[in-house]
Amino acid sequence: MKKILFSFLIVFPCVLFSQQQWRFSVRVDKSSLNQPLSIPLDNILRDSISDKLRLFEILDGKENEIACQLEIGYSSKLWFILQGLTSAGSERKFVLKTVEKNRMPLPHSFITLTKNNDELIMQCRNKPILAYRFSTINPPDGVSPLFKKSGFIHPLFSPEGEILTRIQAPDHYHHFGIWGPWTLTKINHRKVDFWNIGDGLGTVRFSDLLLQVTGPVFTEFEVSQHHIDFGNKGEDQVALNEKLDVRAWNLSDKVWVIDYTTTINTPLDSGILFEAYRYGGGIGFRATEKWTKDNSSVLTSDGKTRMDADGSMARWCIVEGQSETKSGRSGILFLSHPSNRMHPEPMRVWPIDANGGRGDMFFEFTPIRYQDWKIEPYQNYTLRYRMIVFDGKMDKETAELYWNSFGNAPIINFTNK
Repeated sequence: MKKILFSFLIVFPCVLFSQQQWRFSVRVDKSSLNQPLSIPLDNILRDSISDKLRLFEILDGKENEIACQLEIGYSSKLWFILQGLTSAGSERKFVLKTVEKNRMPLPHSFITLTKNNDELIMQCRNKPILAYRFSTINPPDGVSPLFKKSGFIHPLFSPEGEILTRIQAPDHYHHFGIWGPWTLTKINHRKVDFWNIGDGLGTVRFSDLLLQVTGPVFTEFEVSQHHIDFGNKGEDQVALNEKLDVRAWNLSDKVWVIDYTTTINTPLDSGILFEAYRYGGGIGFRATEKWTKDNSSVLTSDGKTRMDADGSMARWCIVEGQSETKSGRSGILFLSHPSNRMHPEPMRVWPIDANGGRGDMFFEFTPIRYQDWKIEPYQNYTLRYRMIVFDGKMDKETAELYWNSFGNAPIINFTNK
């Protein structure tokens, strides 16, 4: 299934690309908040000007320079952020210019990416955002070595420093912060489980660091992960290749906006069947041990709560609870992109009597909850999520604004006027 990241309506006058400035407008049909977006540059980008581009927003007749960042891949894009609230039906105007090389550059990214022997660490102005674990972590003493693991996010911090994730909880040693293995899978009618790693049928491991990028608009890393099948005759085999891209948008140190994009394919000629089940794939979140039924809550885009969210489908879900921050609360708004399979996406939310009545918090978007998913050989399948990590409380109106920023592509019109 081919996934489309953004869809733009763009009009390019023929004279446009002979000039040294390019004007365009952005219009949104639904109100959005702090919306990252990009403009295509394939028709204008030349090596001679790639380091000279500057972006300005036109406000009250004046040009105000804003941060922009070039991304070159299959196609070239220039990313920027529609800062603040953009009201439905409104239009914002911009001009992209070339400037001299010796022009003072914009401030560098507030978000840094560092690597030590075990982790990739994202920080914003020296405040930790998250760590991605690429080295293997062993289970506690006395616990089966099958529970060793790499390739997951932990810790994830709130902007005020509260740790929101948990790994290797005694009730579920196979839980690892933020991660998304597949559960009931079949290879040639043989069961393989990449989630319940204690069963010894499979696991997910970090494979390689593919990309590290820092810039004034976003900082990201991209890794490859292997889903290993232990049950094949002979040597263990790679049943799934996964490319995981984690991108943090450079907004402020008051809220984290983090994209989590996973692309999978199988090298097996027979493909893999993901059987319908309440767990598996997507994006899973095992919350801090502080959160129980007495001090945490869930709210979905359809108004579901902890009592009835499990098994329902949603565009977004707020998961939040008590913390040691000034406001006393922290949380994550999880967003599912419209291009995802089964969007609005089914969810697994632990009931309030989970874990012997404690009501610990677990959340997952689960695209295979109600329908099998056949992964054909050598084809790419992509799932896109965004996390808004915050302190305090978030209301449904704010959540809806953030979802519009993720799920609704604006209309961009270029003009030579």
